[in-house]
Amino acid sequence: MMAEAGAGGPRLAELLALGRRLWDELEASTEPSSGASAVQEKVRQGLDALQRAAAMVAQLELFSENEELEEIASADLKFMLLPALLGALTLKQVDLSRRREHLESAREHFLRFLKLCRNYGLGSFQLSTGSSSEEGAGSPSAPRDPAQPNLVAMAMSRTAKIERYKQKKELENKLASMSSSVESGTADEDQIREFYILQIQKWIGTSLEEIESIEQELVILRSRDAARQAPAGSRGPSRPARAPVKPFILTRDAAQARVFGVGYPGLPTMTVDDWYEQRRRQGVVSTPQRVPGAGDEELQKQQQETEEEEDNEEALQKARDWDDWKDTHPRGYGNRHNMG
Repeated sequence: MMAEAGAGGPRLAELLALGRRLWDELEASTEPSSGASAVQEKVRQGLDALQRAAAMVAQLELFSENEELEEIASADLKFMLLPALLGALTLKQVDLSRRREHLESAREHFLRFLKLCRNYGLGSFQLSTGSSSEEGAGSPSAPRDPAQPNLVAMAMSRTAKIERYKQKKELENKLASMSSSVESGTADEDQIREFYILQIQKWIGTSLEEIESIEQELVILRSRDAARQAPAGSRGPSRPARAPVKPFILTRDAAQARVFGVGYPGLPTMTVDDWYEQRRRQGVVSTPQRVPGAGDEELQKQQQETEEEEDNEEALQKARDWDDWKDTHPRGYGNRHNMG
């Protein structure tokens, strides 16, 4: 196995080193925007290097499901990190139009890394995403109402997160104390092996956290896409468009309609009864109810009394206006015909 890794030459190691260096620079970057051209150029270069390295690893068949962790050469352990690094760099892309595609691609990279680690017995974890049959094998559970939260699962998830956080801090401290000797070449075989295994364990925790975050974001994106694709009719019934009303003269009765019709030939006339009947047919108003027992003669009499009252009030108002005018204007005011 070591000879096959060497067949790739330093080229494979250089590609991995380039991808790792670019990732470290992106993590330590103080660039205010992840969409800056310089940042995205590093993301592109890092993805290209790691993808080429992953293709070479697959061609060399460095890892197999039929071998144990002890069979892997210490110098080859670092190449197990390739899928995890690919997932992390994929998430650094900022093209919003392809966000869902990038999330799903990153999730596949992280899952591939976790499955590889599990095959070699590195870390104890369960793959809940896309592997429900594996997670629940041999332990059938009772059906649960999806609307109710699974409190047991939530408590276990919280406990797992706390434990992963503690392990992550411990791993970072150990790696920091060992990195100088490994990078300088003074570390022995056992130290190099331990160093790479610690790195793998650190990235196991990172991958589990990233997958959980990706799943949450995908739920939001799916809901947004479903809302955009929903037909307009499902958003609620819309009111039918009402035809515009043409202008007309509303008159009290048919006789008045004939009078106004002569004076305004350009506008149609309509009595009150005709107007109500038209609105009733349109479903806007109901037909006005007449007073029970009231005949046409009684209605005409009421109408005539109403007109007389309005005429009397108008005459009374004119008389009051005339008295007011005489109080403020002396007799002969405005008469200029007999002036010398």
